[in-house]
Amino acid sequence: MAQTLKEAGHAEQELAPDPVHDLRVALRRCRSMAEGLRAIDPDSSWKKMRSMGKELFSSLGELRDCQVLMEWTQKLGSADDPVVPVFLDYCHTRELALKQNAEAALQHFDRKQWESWARSLSQRSARMHLGSEPFQALALERWAQARRLHNQALRSPSPEAFHRLRIGLKKFRYVIENFLPERHHQWGRGLKHVQDLLGEIHDLDVLKATAFTAGVLARDEARLRWEQRIEAERGARVDQYLRETSGPDSLWRIWRRGLPRGQQARDAAFKKLEVWASFLDPDVRHSRRVARLALQLHDGLARIGLIGREHQRSRELLQAAATVHEVGRSSGKRGHHKATQRLVRKVDPPFSWKRRDLDVIAFVARYHRGALPRRGRNGLPGVPLSERRMAQRLAGILRLANALDAEHTGTIRRIRVVRPGDFVVVYAQGLNSQSALAERIAGARHLLELSCGIAILVRPWPVSR
Repeated sequence: MAQTLKEAGHAEQELAPDPVHDLRVALRRCRSMAEGLRAIDPDSSWKKMRSMGKELFSSLGELRDCQVLMEWTQKLGSADDPVVPVFLDYCHTRELALKQNAEAALQHFDRKQWESWARSLSQRSARMHLGSEPFQALALERWAQARRLHNQALRSPSPEAFHRLRIGLKKFRYVIENFLPERHHQWGRGLKHVQDLLGEIHDLDVLKATAFTAGVLARDEARLRWEQRIEAERGARVDQYLRETSGPDSLWRIWRRGLPRGQQARDAAFKKLEVWASFLDPDVRHSRRVARLALQLHDGLARIGLIGREHQRSRELLQAAATVHEVGRSSGKRGHHKATQRLVRKVDPPFSWKRRDLDVIAFVARYHRGALPRRGRNGLPGVPLSERRMAQRLAGILRLANALDAEHTGTIRRIRVVRPGDFVVVYAQGLNSQSALAERIAGARHLLELSCGIAILVRPWPVSR
């Protein structure tokens, strides 16, 4: 962010190609870091800083494109080509107007606010460690998004598809560069190489479109000559990109092998969600105790046959819901369970998760307290009936586990689930049957009883002889 202010001072003196390029690079780095960090830290300042940077970045973008087009025109055109001076005159005229817009954007850029954010956001980012699991999960998400765009570009190699791929790969590259220094040391050269290839493909596509729009290729002979030159240059770069990213030793495979896989990938995704929740939850220790008790209760119900084949998946979703169930308190105590549901629904799905997984987590966290879920309201549209039933059962587990630590003191240390007959007994170590806590626990078991179809009793831990 300090570099941005420095480069803005240089650009103000002269909006030449190099100062404009350097300022855009500094702004892009800030905006890419903000985009990555706000996926973990939900503070609104990240979005505000990114938006302010976007205004200046966009105003400089058209100017930079115009200056790049002039460079490509001189590179591809010969000295005696009549198209070159006509197109350069068009670009120079356009450049003057774009410089005026860029000058206005530079004057409007709030440097004091930028400096303030530089101080406050640096402190917030210090809570996160380079190379940690949340950043590995973020890199996996960006890799998956960019790989999908790569596949789309191969199926339909249009300028628009390659432009989307360029943006997607750039986001992946900046996550690696900013947050995973060891991987950047290994992959930085390859990432930059393919990014440069895609950038030049984009430049050539813009050159072709602009030349037609400007009307400088009105004659058939000139149009054919320039189309052939541009397509030859573009085709060479597309072929080189495909050579780098195809086959068993492609860059895509190398990058994927260097990121978490299997259980490590799932652990990294959960850690990212956990860190996100820690920025909003005022009592993280309470949420951890509730998560521990909820998993003990879940495993006990699975052991006695009340949770079936979906055991492993439901356990993962329950742990996530318990981890985030108090994030709504960041908006105030009143109705915080509803605020939790809204916040969780806004989170981007972690790697290998689906949108409906987050919907289930948000539903379970929302009903950890308050009114019981009613049919046809506050439901899970688009989620299969079996998963809706599982979600209601998980909400019942979380509601009871939350009641077990209702005083936020850790009084209940562990639980054990048994089924002596046509009812279930939950033994709670540390529970006093005459306390107010026991009354709250008794009231919190109803949703779990409804979802499991069996009576549930909560009793103090039996005293051993």
